[in-house]
Order: sequence, then structure tokens, then C-alpha cells
Amino acid sequence: MRILVLGGGLQGSACALDLLRNSEAAVTLADARVETLAPSLRSEKGKRLQTVKLDARDHTAVLELMASHDAAASALPYYFNYDMARLAVEAGIHYADLGGNTEIVRQQEGLSEAVEGKKISVMPDCGLAPGLVNILAAEGIRRMDTVESVKLYVGGLPQEPQPPLNYHIVYSLEGVLDYYTTPSWIIRDGKPVEVEALSELELVDFPQPAGSLEAFHTAGGISTMPWTFQDRVPVMEYKTLRYPGHVEIMRAIRDLGLIDTDPVVVEAGEVRPRDLFVAVVGPKLRNPEARDLVALKVIVRGAKADRPKQVAFELLDLYDEELGISAMMRTTGFSLAITSLMQVGARVTRYGVAPAYEGMPFEPYVMALAKRGINISESD
Repeated sequence: MRILVLGGGLQGSACALDLLRNSEAAVTLADARVETLAPSLRSEKGKRLQTVKLDARDHTAVLELMASHDAAASALPYYFNYDMARLAVEAGIHYADLGGNTEIVRQQEGLSEAVEGKKISVMPDCGLAPGLVNILAAEGIRRMDTVESVKLYVGGLPQEPQPPLNYHIVYSLEGVLDYYTTPSWIIRDGKPVEVEALSELELVDFPQPAGSLEAFHTAGGISTMPWTFQDRVPVMEYKTLRYPGHVEIMRAIRDLGLIDTDPVVVEAGEVRPRDLFVAVVGPKLRNPEARDLVALKVIVRGAKADRPKQVAFELLDLYDEELGISAMMRTTGFSLAITSLMQVGARVTRYGVAPAYEGMPFEPYVMALAKRGINISESD
């Protein structure tokens, strides 16, 4: 079994580490900068781990590399996802990625005809959100005869918040700002509708060290679920979690135009406010030594056998002291690795193109997470 991991950043490194720890796979980690290998992987290089310098824009090189593997797991930025999926289909291998952009997932769905007749799985949205949280939501829906509402909540946060934002970067600040400014798709009255990001604030309680967190609409995490479940689910929404007070500050920053993407004229020329914001604020939100947490909750309400029913899933995952990796890397990168192993092991529920919430078998997936210490609690 040979698995190709595309992208050697935080999530790609976590994916490769998990494959090495939990399978016998030979792993190839491909990135434009393989010289800066993550500390957790340095002792593995030359054993079952090989590194390859690769420019993802060189489709000929990508295709050639894919052809010698059984599956490709992409932790590249979302804008590479369609091309990587298309090349994997051409190479005839399984493919999974972290998703994050609904329009690109729609483009990937257009590969269904090309996949037809090939016993391969193309699975977008295989990280945390989209990914794990959507798989839990879909399982809750399956346990109901009728569904009243589906609420999804996810947040990646510092265990010890520091003002004024009580937040540190756990992936990309640019990505966070996209989520704070892009309208979010939800289901209301059984139909997909858009709502404003950072809106409809509510509090959600978790055990310590998370405690009470504020939840608000953001884009991306719900992915294609509003269209899959329209007319079957009256209400479905995804909200991001932060420590109380974060939204008030970010709304002011957004409303003042400080994270706009349209250029403005200053004495030195034109500049995008967002580029300036990222350059100034980004370094202040980076703390490689900080311990993080991931908080997740899914609540599905409805009826079973004509009686009211609720299914709730919850996760509070912490920085991994033993491996020295973040909770975000565990819940996102490990989830991607599990997906590849399920694909190669012929354990997915369907071949062709399907997001994780449609193609991932629930019980084996949750058991695989638990094996890695990522424990989903369940309550009625």
C-alpha cells in the first residue's frame, strides 16, 4: 500500500504521521519545500517515509507521481483541490482532501462521469469542518424518522486565551477572514438560504478548559449539506466557536473596512486593507508554543417512532503533549489519514465522487478516531 500526501504543512504532516503510526503504508510526502520537514516526521524519513519536491501546478509531474500510488490525500490549499482530484481520477487512484470551498466541491462532483466504471473513491471534505462534524450530523439524521433541526458547532481555540481577540492562528488567518466576511449557507424552512457571517450570536457550553463559548455563522463548514438535505430538514446551520467577546471586536474590524479586499489608495500607492491587516495582526496571533483545543458539538432534533428524539455528539480535544502536535492537526490531519486508509482498504460506503458525510462508514470512522484518542461522546 502506497499513499501520497500532497502538502507538507501542518495538516499534511499530521496526516503523514498518522499513516506511519497506524498502518503499514509506504508514505510519500510531496511539497514545494520538503527541506523543512516537521519535527515529528524527521526520524521517519528514509524508513517508510519518502519526501518529494513537487510543484502542484506541474500537472505532468503530479500525474506521474500519483500513478505509482494507491491513493492521494491532499492537504494543499483548497484552490488546488479540483485539479488534484481530476488528476487522481486520470491516474486511477483514490483521492481525498480537506475541502473548505463549496464551489470547488461542486466542480469535483462533475468528475462523476469520469469515475464511472473505475473502482475508486473521490472524497472531498475529509478534515474537521467540513469533514468530521458533517459525518456526525449525517449520522444523527439517519437515526431519525423525521428531523426538526440540525445544529453544527466547531471551534479551534487557545487553551489560554490572550486579549484582545482571545484567539491564535491554528491554520490560515486569510482563511479565517474569508469565513468572517463570506455569507454562510444554511437551511431555513427546508430551503438553502444565505445569512451574514458573524451573525445570530449564541452561547454554547463545554467542559473546561473551553467553558462557555460564543457561536456565530461562518461559511465553509457546512459544505454541500444544505442542498443534499433541502426539503428533508427544516433547519440546518453551522456555527464557529470562539471565546466570548471575539465577535464584537471582529464585527467592528470588518464594518470599518479593515479586512476588505478592494484596494485603497495611500501615499505609497494602492494596498488591500486585508493584506495590511494580515501583515500587522498575523504575527501577533502566532504562538507556536501555545496549547490549543478543538471544541465540537452536533445536535440533531426530530422524532423516532412518533416520539421526540435528540442525538447529540460532542468532542473536546486537546494539544497532544506526547507527539507535540496541535488538536487542530489531530482532528483535521488524522481524519484525512483515516479516510485514505478506508479508501485503500475498500471500507468506504460507495465508490465514485461523494463527500465524507455520504461516503464514510460511521462506526468504523468513529472507532478509528477513538484509537487515536479522539473520543466522540454521545448523548440523547
